[in-house]
Amino acid sequence: MELVEEYSAIAHASKPFVAGQSPVPVSGRVFDSSDVKSLVDSALDFWLTTGRFNEEFQQKLAKRVGVRYAMTVNSGSSANLVAFSALTSPLLRERQVPAGSEVITAATGFPTTVNPAMTQGMVPVFVDVDIPTYNIIPELVEEAITPNTRAIMVAHTLGNPFDVGKIADIAKRHKLWLIEDCCDALGATFAGRHVGTFGDIGTLSFYPAHHITMGEGGAVFTSHPALRRAMETFRDWGRDCYCEPGKDNTCQRRFDWQLGELPHGYDHKYIYSHLGFNLKITDMQAAVGVSQLEHLEGFIADRRRNFDLLKSGLKPLEEFFILPEPTPNSEPSWFGFVLTVREAAPFKRDAIVRHLNDLGIGTRLLFGGNLVRQPYMTGRNFRVHGSLANSDTIMNQTFWVGVYPGLGDEHIGYVVEVIRDFCVAQARGV
Repeated sequence: MELVEEYSAIAHASKPFVAGQSPVPVSGRVFDSSDVKSLVDSALDFWLTTGRFNEEFQQKLAKRVGVRYAMTVNSGSSANLVAFSALTSPLLRERQVPAGSEVITAATGFPTTVNPAMTQGMVPVFVDVDIPTYNIIPELVEEAITPNTRAIMVAHTLGNPFDVGKIADIAKRHKLWLIEDCCDALGATFAGRHVGTFGDIGTLSFYPAHHITMGEGGAVFTSHPALRRAMETFRDWGRDCYCEPGKDNTCQRRFDWQLGELPHGYDHKYIYSHLGFNLKITDMQAAVGVSQLEHLEGFIADRRRNFDLLKSGLKPLEEFFILPEPTPNSEPSWFGFVLTVREAAPFKRDAIVRHLNDLGIGTRLLFGGNLVRQPYMTGRNFRVHGSLANSDTIMNQTFWVGVYPGLGDEHIGYVVEVIRDFCVAQARGV
C-alpha cells in the first residue's frame, strides 16, 4: 500500500492551471491516494461481485442520507429503473401501480428520470418548471392530477432541491408514490433533511461527473421494507431468493417453497417473482465508493464555494443573464452553475457557448431541455399539462458551467473574466 500511495502521488499529480491553456471542464472525478489504495485492496481480494466493501458502502450511505436501507446498482439510470419498477411489484398489493397509469414529472430534465415509467407502460404527464430555480412547480403538479395518476417522479435540478415539502404533501394527500431523483443532489437538504427522504424512494448516481464516483454506479434508498424488497428483486434478476452473492439458504427453506405453478421444493434460488435484471456493481467499485464517502463533506463545501464565487463574480452581468437561485428553505449541493441568456441580451446562448468552448471552458445545456421536443418522444403516449413556456426558454437560452471540486479559484476567476469580457464586447457591438 505504501507503493500504491507513492505511485498515485506520481501518476496522478495535479498540474498547475494556466489561463487560456488549461481546460476548465464542467465536471470530473476528484480522488487521492486513499481512493486508489481502497481500489487495490478490493482487487487483491479478487471477489469480483458485491462483497464486503459493498456492504460497508450501503450501510454508510444509508446513515449519511438518513434512511433505513440503501442499495447499490450499476448506474443512476439503473437506480431510476429499479426505483420505478418497484412501484409495479405485487408486493405492494392494492398500491401496485398498473400499466397505463399516469406519472407526473418535469418537462425539463434528464431523460432517465422519465424513461423508466414509459418502459413500464405508464403515461408521463409533463408540467413546467420555475426559473431561476429550474425546478418543477408544485401548483402545476396538483393541477395535473387525475383519477389515473399514481406517482410523481422528479429530479432535484443541478443539486438545487425542488420544493419537496409541498410536493410530498401533495403526494400524501392524493395517495401517490413519490420518487426523488437525487442523482445530481447528494448532500442537498430541504428543511434540514436530506433530499430523497421526503418521498418513498430516492436515487443517486456515482458516475464521474457526480458528487462522489465509483466510475459507473448508483444507488436507491428508502425506509420502506416492502419497497426495499421489491427493489432488491428487480435488481437481482427478479428472483424471489434474497441470498447475498456466494451464500445459500439464508431463508433456511431453500427446498421447501411452492410458488406459482412450480412443483413443491423447486430450488428457491431459481424462483422468479418479478420481471428483473442484473444491475449489481462490483466490490471494486464499492471500494472506491467507501473511500469517496470520506471526501463527501469537503466536496460539497467546494461546490458551494465555487457556486458562490461564480454568483458574486457574475452578479454585475444580470442585465445579460438570469442567475440561479436556491429554492427557499433549502441548502443545495450544487452540481453546476446555470445561466439563462435574457431575451434583451445582445447575443444568443449558442454564441457564448461556442466562445467559452473555444477558450477551453466546458459548458453543458440543461440536459434534454424540453423533453417533449426530443426526437425519441415522437409518437409516444404522454400528456402535457399547461404551458411549457419556461421549459422552451431553457431549451433555447440556458446553459451551465462547472462548480465541481476539481476547480479552484484560478479556474473560477478565469470563467468569470471570459464571460465578462464577452458580454462587454457584445454590448459594444465588437
